[in-house]
Amino acid sequence: MKLKIGVAGAGHLGKIHIRILKELNESYELIGFYDPNKDIAKEVSQEYGIKSFDRIDELISLVDCLDVVTATLSHFEVAKLAIQSRKHVFIEKPLSETLDEAYKLQSLVHEADVVAQVGHVERFNPAFIEAQKHLDRPMFIETHRLAQFNPRGTDVPVVLDLMIHDIDIILSIVRSGVKKVSASGVSVISETHDIANARIEFDNGCVANLTSSRISLKNMRKTRFFQKDAYISVDFLDKKLEVFQMEELQGEADPFDIVLDLGTDKPKKKILIDKPDIAESNAIKDELIAFYNSIVNDTETPVTIEDGLNAMLVAHQVLDEMSKIYLQ
Repeated sequence: MKLKIGVAGAGHLGKIHIRILKELNESYELIGFYDPNKDIAKEVSQEYGIKSFDRIDELISLVDCLDVVTATLSHFEVAKLAIQSRKHVFIEKPLSETLDEAYKLQSLVHEADVVAQVGHVERFNPAFIEAQKHLDRPMFIETHRLAQFNPRGTDVPVVLDLMIHDIDIILSIVRSGVKKVSASGVSVISETHDIANARIEFDNGCVANLTSSRISLKNMRKTRFFQKDAYISVDFLDKKLEVFQMEELQGEADPFDIVLDLGTDKPKKKILIDKPDIAESNAIKDELIAFYNSIVNDTETPVTIEDGLNAMLVAHQVLDEMSKIYLQ
C-alpha cells in the first residue's frame, strides 16, 4: 500500500526529506512540495523532478499525509491545515514555536483522529538504539551538543534548536516527573540564546546536565549515562557506543584485566569494556519508514505528539529559567 505524501518546506532539511521520500517509492508516492520562496521552489522542482505547488492547501487536498519541514515559526499553521483536512502529519522538531501552539496541535490531532509523529530524529540514531540495551535506570546524565555557527536555525533559541534533541532523549529514558530545572544562557551572535546549560532534576533522583552551543569551534553530540556499576557513552555524531561495566571479580585476575580494589572488606571489581559495532543506517529514512508503518498498521508512532509536547514543556522551563537571570 502506497501513501500519497507531500512535503511542506524545501530548505536544507526539506530537500533531504524529499530525496529520501523519492527513495522510499515502495511506501510513498511523493505528490509534490510547497515552499513560499519561489526561487527555492523552482530550483528544487528542477533538481528533483517533482511538482512545486503554489498553494499549500492545494497540495494537502491531494495527499494522505504531510511532511512538515518548514521553519519552526510556521509549523503550527501548516500542520493545523493538514490536520483539519484529516491528513496524517509528520512534524519536524520542535513541534511548534510556542507551548500554546503545541497544546492546540495535540488537541487537533486527537479530534481528527490522525497519526502524528514528531521528528526527534536522534531516537533513530543506531548508537542510541544499541545503547538502550544497556541502560538500566541511569541516575546521572551529561550531554554536550555543540555546533559550529550556521545562520539556519537561529530563528529560535539554541534550546529549541539543539538542546531539545537531548531533552527528548533523556525524557524517553528516565520516564519520571521533572522536579526542578535550573538554567543559564548567553546570546552571543544572534538575537536569541546561542549557548545554554541546564540542570534537570527528576522525581526519581536522576539528574541531567545539558550543554548546547551553536557557536562552537567543533561539532560534538555526546551523551554519557551513569548508573549502578556502569557508564555508557553515546556519540550521536559519529554513531559510536562505549559501555563500561563493572562486575565482581571471581578468582584470580587475568593479567590484562582492569581491576578496582575497593578496600580490604569489599570484593574487587573487574571493568569490562565493550565497543559494539554499530550497523550503518539513515535515521531520517528510518523515522519516515516508522511513520508509514504507524499509518498503515494503525499503531502509535515511536515519537508521539505527546512526546513532542513534553520535550517542549521542559525546553520552555529551561527558557523561563534563563529569562529570570536577565531580569535580576
